[in-house]
Amino acid sequence: MLQSAAAPLANENGKHAVYKRITLRLIPFIFVCYLFNYLDRVNVGFAKLQMLDALKFSETVYGLGAGIFFIGYVLCGVPSNLALTRFGPRRWIALMMIAWGTLSTCLLFVTTPTHFYVLRLFTGAAEAGFFPGVVLYLSQWFPTFRRGRIMALFMSAIPVSGLLGSPLSGWILNHFAVGQGGLAGWQWMFLLQGVPTVILGALAYFLLSDNFAAAKWLTAHERSVLEADQATDLANTPKTTSDSLLQVFKNPAIWAFGLVYFCIQSGVYAINFWLPSIIKNMGFADNLVIGWLSAIPYLLAAVFMLLVGRSADLRKERRWHLVVPMLMGAVGLVIAVSFASTPAIAILGLTIATMGALTGLPMFWPVPTALLSASAAAGGLALINSMGQLAGFLSPYIVGFVKDATGSTDMALYLLAGVIVAGSGLALRMTRRLRV
Repeated sequence: MLQSAAAPLANENGKHAVYKRITLRLIPFIFVCYLFNYLDRVNVGFAKLQMLDALKFSETVYGLGAGIFFIGYVLCGVPSNLALTRFGPRRWIALMMIAWGTLSTCLLFVTTPTHFYVLRLFTGAAEAGFFPGVVLYLSQWFPTFRRGRIMALFMSAIPVSGLLGSPLSGWILNHFAVGQGGLAGWQWMFLLQGVPTVILGALAYFLLSDNFAAAKWLTAHERSVLEADQATDLANTPKTTSDSLLQVFKNPAIWAFGLVYFCIQSGVYAINFWLPSIIKNMGFADNLVIGWLSAIPYLLAAVFMLLVGRSADLRKERRWHLVVPMLMGAVGLVIAVSFASTPAIAILGLTIATMGALTGLPMFWPVPTALLSASAAAGGLALINSMGQLAGFLSPYIVGFVKDATGSTDMALYLLAGVIVAGSGLALRMTRRLRV
C-alpha cells in the first residue's frame, strides 16, 4: 500500500525535475531576448524627454510615432507567426531580432516626423511575430498546468526591462547630454540599447532548438515525459476548437479574447510610454531621478507577477488571477491621476497600476493556449496578440492628443482606466462560459 502511494509522488517529483531542467535551459535566454524586445519597443518614452525639444516635435507627433509602431505590428503579426511555423522558431526568431535591433538603432538618425514614423512602423513589422511566436514555442514545451509560472517568468522581462532600463536610460540621457561622439543623449540611448538585440539575434540561431524533438540536449526519458504531457493536453483540448485559419478568424471566442487583451494592453502601454513624463510632471526634473522613480513600480510588478503566476498554477485557477490584477491596474491609474499633486500617493497609484496591468499579461495567455489546438494556435494566438497591440497605437496617441488639447493627461488616463474595467467584465464572462 505504501509502495503504491509513493509511486505517483516519485513520478511527479521526476516530472518536476525534468521541467526544472528545461526551464533553466530555455527561459533565461528567452527572458533576456524579451527584455531587449520590450526595451527597444518602449525606450522612446525616455528618449522623449530630450528628443522632442531637440527635434521640435509636438506631443501629438510623439504619440503618433510611439503608436504607429503597432500598425506595422498588427499588419504583420499573423503572417509572421505563420512564417515561424514554416521556417522554424530558431531561424525566424533570429531573423526578427536582427531586423528589429537594426531598425531600432537607426532611430538615432531621425530628424523629421516622417523619419520617425517610418522607422517606428517598420520596427513594429519586424517585431510582430516575436511575442506570439515565443508563446507558441513555450506551449510546445510546457503543458497547460505549468504555463502560469512559465509565462510569468518569461513576461517578468517586461517589468525587469523597466526596472533596469529606466535608471539606465536616465543615466544615458544625463551622461551623454552634452553630446559625445557627435551624438546627443537620446541618440546614444537608441544605439546602446539596439545593438545588443542584434547580437542576441545571432546567438538565438545557435542556442535555440526548433522543438523538443530536435533538442539534442534532452535525454530519452525527458523527451518521453514531454511527449506524454503534450498528448494529454491534446486529448483535453475542447472538441469545438477549429483547426483551419479561416475557422479561427470566424471563431467569436478568439475575437472576444483579443478584445480582453486589448483592454489589458491599453493600461500597460499608457504606463510604459508615459510613466517618465507623468513623474516629470510631478515636479522631478533630473533624468536620473526620474529613472530611479520609474523603476519602483517595475520592481514591485516583477515580484507580484511571479507570485501570482505561482499561485495560479498551484490552485489551478485562472479566472480571478486574471481579473483581480486587471482591476488593480484601473484603480491604480485613478489614484495616480486623482492625487497627482501629492507625489508619494501618485507614485503609489502608478505602482499599483503597473503591478496590476503587467500581471494581467501572463495571467491572460494560459487561457487561450489551453483552448487552441496546435494547428490553430499559430494563427489564433497571433490574431489575439495583434488585436491587443492595437492598444499600443491608440493608447499613447490618445494620451498625447488629450495632453496637447487640454494640457493634462488626466482625462485620457481616466478613460483608459474605464477600458480596463470593461475588459475585466468581459474576461469574467469569457472564463465562466469556457470553464477555465
